[in-house]
Amino acid sequence: MLWSLAFDRIGVVVSDIYFLDPDPIPGQEGAERGVRLELRRFERDKLNGSIYSAVPIHIGKPIWRVDLLESVSSEPGSLDRAHHHPRFHGWEPTQRVFVDELSASPVQWVRDQFAQIDSVLDHAHYSGDELETNDVESLRQAGPTVANMVEYLLDEIREGRGARPPAATGTEARESWL
Repeated sequence: MLWSLAFDRIGVVVSDIYFLDPDPIPGQEGAERGVRLELRRFERDKLNGSIYSAVPIHIGKPIWRVDLLESVSSEPGSLDRAHHHPRFHGWEPTQRVFVDELSASPVQWVRDQFAQIDSVLDHAHYSGDELETNDVESLRQAGPTVANMVEYLLDEIREGRGARPPAATGTEARESWL
């Protein structure tokens, strides 16, 4: 499942995710499942038809990422690998940053981040002419809605309906929109 919410130039995408990584981070071996949330750039292209045609929309480069992950071998809901990436270099995230509150109270942590979205954007080095004035306030106001979607997807995973392993097996797998 992919859920998105776009404003003037940036927006939010949220998806369930399942990883099987052949080159794991030491101490974090084995498959992971969870919810990924990203702030992303959004762009509209020119219409490819009449004024009534569908608008081509592109979800562009990431700005900030939250990975509410847990090892598949752990108890559902443990979020033993929950972390965030405060910024990106192009398409690649910076190091994982682990925060205790992210595992203990992930939905509240997401709400809190959106309540102070200016700080999140500052830490991501995303501001100025890259940002529409309405984007910051729109993101702040959308925080409770985004947190509710995160909670919904976490519940789907606990119930066994989300972040499921891919049908094909191999040494590497990533099942998700994000």
